[in-house]
Amino acid sequence: MKRHEAQVDETGRLLRDAAGFLLQRDGGGAYRLVLLRVPVDHVEKRVRIKGWHIGDDIVEVEGVAAA
Repeated sequence: MKRHEAQVDETGRLLRDAAGFLLQRDGGGAYRLVLLRVPVDHVEKRVRIKGWHIGDDIVEVEGVAAA
């Protein structure tokens, strides 16, 4: 996927739905996440993600960690 210039470093709650994963952001709003690995241990928990904006409210995630 093509990476845009905007880097993302956000915290929030990791949620799963029928389409995949979402980050319910601490600052409000949500990101749809594109993940190479499935972070099942972090679902429904507060996490920190790092990655790149690849579209409107879509983030290609390079890392997920407990926050």
